[in-house]
Amino acid sequence: MVSDALRITVLGSATPFPRPGNACSGHLVEGGGVRVWVDAGTGTLAELQRYAALGDVDAVWISHLHADHSADLLTAYYGLLYAGLEVEVPVPLLGPAGIADRLAGFLTNGPDRSPVERAFAVQELYDGHVARVGGLTLRSRAVDHAGPDAFALRVEDEEGRSLVYSGDCEPCPSLVELARDCDLFVCEADGEVPGHHSAAQAGRSAAAAGAGRLVVTHVGAGVGPAEAVALAAAEFPGEVAHADPGARFEVTRRSRTPGRTTRSRASSR
Repeated sequence: MVSDALRITVLGSATPFPRPGNACSGHLVEGGGVRVWVDAGTGTLAELQRYAALGDVDAVWISHLHADHSADLLTAYYGLLYAGLEVEVPVPLLGPAGIADRLAGFLTNGPDRSPVERAFAVQELYDGHVARVGGLTLRSRAVDHAGPDAFALRVEDEEGRSLVYSGDCEPCPSLVELARDCDLFVCEADGEVPGHHSAAQAGRSAAAAGAGRLVVTHVGAGVGPAEAVALAAAEFPGEVAHADPGARFEVTRRSRTPGRTTRSRASSR
């Protein structure tokens, strides 16, 4: 049974390809009686099954169509339709425009288009898209990722708890607006290059939004987890943690009064 408490579990945070012990970007969000798979990067389907069966996922949300955030939709398709699982299909899939045809392009092996819609009930995201999944509200905003359509996500439960996930994006007003006063902000830190945050920029975005806590994820090569936390903490006056694989973060209402920075890690499996 899914808890009503809101929490997020890190399935993977590697970039741009999976590493031993760390899949690409993916998260399991639980709360409001449901489970949502948020980003399905390479290797995350296997990690998902540490916590929930594929058939227990109530919806999937995809930030953008780069493989390190979406590739495991391909294997999930086969699991949903052809693995003999007890699963109710189609599973709601919320993602950027064209996601169904992108999947079909990979999955089709003959003259007939692969029946993607048998596995997934596709809803295409747009700026300001709102969806209700069980007791959770999912709000999506378009963000800047140097090319592809990309979205950030805010999840809110009926108790007013909130978490925000940046997807991949550079600092931009729409992300700060979406994250305004959120309880937990999960922000990528792939590097100070077009389309991404650095760890320091993640700290600045969290501070600008007035977030309660910050988790840096998807940290770029050459910057270790401890260094990324330190760089973000220099810019953000709240608690900062790194998205260790298997880390689980409970979302609680917290004071946002600026104060002494605390650096922490969440509990891991």
